[in-house]
Amino acid sequence: MAFVTRQFVRSMASSSSVTGPAASAKKILIKHVTVIGGGLMGAGIAQVAASTGHTVVLVDQSDEILATSKKGIEDSLRRVAKKKFAENPQAGDEFIKKTMGNISLSTDAASVVHSTDLVLEAIVENLKLKNELFQRLDKFAAEHTMFASNTSSLHITDLANSTTRQDRFGGLHFFNPVPMMKLVEVIKTPMTSQKTFESLVDFSKALGKSPVSCKDSPGFIVNRLLVPYLMEAIRMHERGDASKEDIDTAMKLGAGYPMGPFELLDYVGLDTTKFIVDGWHKMDSKNPLFQPTQALNKLVEEKKFGRKTGEGFYKYK
Repeated sequence: MAFVTRQFVRSMASSSSVTGPAASAKKILIKHVTVIGGGLMGAGIAQVAASTGHTVVLVDQSDEILATSKKGIEDSLRRVAKKKFAENPQAGDEFIKKTMGNISLSTDAASVVHSTDLVLEAIVENLKLKNELFQRLDKFAAEHTMFASNTSSLHITDLANSTTRQDRFGGLHFFNPVPMMKLVEVIKTPMTSQKTFESLVDFSKALGKSPVSCKDSPGFIVNRLLVPYLMEAIRMHERGDASKEDIDTAMKLGAGYPMGPFELLDYVGLDTTKFIVDGWHKMDSKNPLFQPTQALNKLVEEKKFGRKTGEGFYKYK
């Protein structure tokens, strides 16, 4: 789940440095990126990489999906250009043209990974599908090619073990919307080489992002702190300690958050939150932070996922 309030991201981005003083093998300068998955996150990553001068291949299952992805990128770039080049529209048009020129589309991942520096996966949060993808691409990618996943809830180690390049495998967790959000969590497994880790950190910086590092633990930094907070808000409401409206008001006025926990839950999607919590609960059923809640389960069962369905903890017109 690639989400967090803007204020929360700023606090995370001020964390300690992610680069260590130890000398390492020569890092790989990532110039060519293959992004697997043309959804909101994949398209956003492709846009940012292309706009910072990287050669990008965006891959998905069909030309129709890729056409939608391309249109979404173009629309997003127009918004960026309108703001960035407000006094020079011609420069804005050139920026859009140059960025789009750095992006090519493909429905055949195996045929394009042979010459790429980085394969960055951003498909559905399904361990089996991700492992099948990485296992297949591992056979076609060049020896130097690094693999990374944008997963927010699965163990990077479990994904890396589906390949023969565990030392060239890490996590790159972006936040939505990718063009706007500055944070990237760079995940290093026990098998990730220092060379790979530093290369991924440098790539994140080249995108104009602020990378923070984390071990391969559930939820990494942001979601590991954010999701239990959201779940505890639900439990407070379930216990009758306070209404959801008062909890939201308290966190906005008392903690300075732009959105209260119930507003944020509805914005992100209750199904997404439940998916993460259920996954964590399966990994560590005794952890009190990972316990499911009846209220959340009931709303998801009723297909009330929040804003995207018109109703969650609140109703929307």
